[in-house]
Amino acid sequence: MTPSEADLRAAVAAVDDPDFRRGLAELGMVGALGLDGGAARIEILLPVPGWPVRDELVRRVAAAATAVDGVDDAVVTTVDMDGDQQHALRSRLAEPPGGEPADLVGGHGGPGHAHGRAPGGPPQPLGHEEGKTNRFMVPGSRTRVIGVSSGKGGVGKSSVTVNLAVALAAQGHEVGLLDADVYGFSVPKMIGVDHGPSTIEKLLVPPVVHGVRCLSMGYFVPDEQPVIWRGPMLHKALEQFLVDAYWGDPDFLLIDMPPGTGDVALSLGQYLPRTEILVVTTPQPAAQRVAQRSAYAARQLKLPVRGVIENMSWFTGDEGTRYELFGAGGGQALADALEVPLLGRLPLVPALRQGGDDGVPVRVADPTGEAALAFDDLATRLAEMGPVRIYRRELTVR
Repeated sequence: MTPSEADLRAAVAAVDDPDFRRGLAELGMVGALGLDGGAARIEILLPVPGWPVRDELVRRVAAAATAVDGVDDAVVTTVDMDGDQQHALRSRLAEPPGGEPADLVGGHGGPGHAHGRAPGGPPQPLGHEEGKTNRFMVPGSRTRVIGVSSGKGGVGKSSVTVNLAVALAAQGHEVGLLDADVYGFSVPKMIGVDHGPSTIEKLLVPPVVHGVRCLSMGYFVPDEQPVIWRGPMLHKALEQFLVDAYWGDPDFLLIDMPPGTGDVALSLGQYLPRTEILVVTTPQPAAQRVAQRSAYAARQLKLPVRGVIENMSWFTGDEGTRYELFGAGGGQALADALEVPLLGRLPLVPALRQGGDDGVPVRVADPTGEAALAFDDLATRLAEMGPVRIYRRELTVR
């Protein structure tokens, strides 16, 4: 069978870019195509020099091309977009769900203003510029914003957040993960990201790993370098991560919140007033009391607390016996005090700690293991409970 250029173009157009997770034709990334008998020649336009997922993208395009009847071989080449093409791409990415163009991100640079990989230093904080909009708060946004809080360090909150995000993605949900622990960032290492975000005309494009789009301060500063900022700088950095980044249209945006009840919680109350809070605790009473303060702080900010997660609930020995190393009942007691459900109890397993150190979440490393199944159940319960209802006084019928 003699292949047609139309069939080839349709096959290439349907390929998703790994980081954008959208079709190449929709993104304007398909260049020249040609056929010489059963040999295809395909040109792909890369958004910026050094596009971090270039090799994976080339592999996907070649596989799609050779799947077309009559195509035996495919040579895929790449070229960098020019300024006009970059500007057109940024405009497409700035369209909110529903398709109406809007300037949802900061920066109004014209052609030639696109940049490559994100710079080596922290992102420059941006103020509230006129026309800048929070994508997650626009009417009709389907995204549920879930803040994972603990009140104190050492309870495994980041591990819980990472594995919950991966479990939700494995169940078919579009998931974003924001590491809001600016001072103690750990998510990039835990989830195993091998490249940082790229930038297109001041628009950050977070990388995708295990089906989760992830953004963190850890991409912008060396691992050993402390971030020494006062509250306003932290506030502006979170604003940039929320507003000046391409998150797509996720079903869930999980936010790994720092310990305590300070600046980040205040910022989330301002930027994301529909944030639902999950509280992570461990079984012992001391952790429960501190976690309770975090929940009360969220409620003072009018952020609904949806449930409690008890981590490190038990350790299963080789003989199958469960040992409650940190006591028992703290999670249920906290849930009862807050009048919310205990959404899940998670076991203490060495693979969970090992996965965090190696950058392979336990939900990926051991998908049928005890911990992974517990995270799957937690993800299912979170999805099934649905978003919180927001009642507004101005909608009251009199």
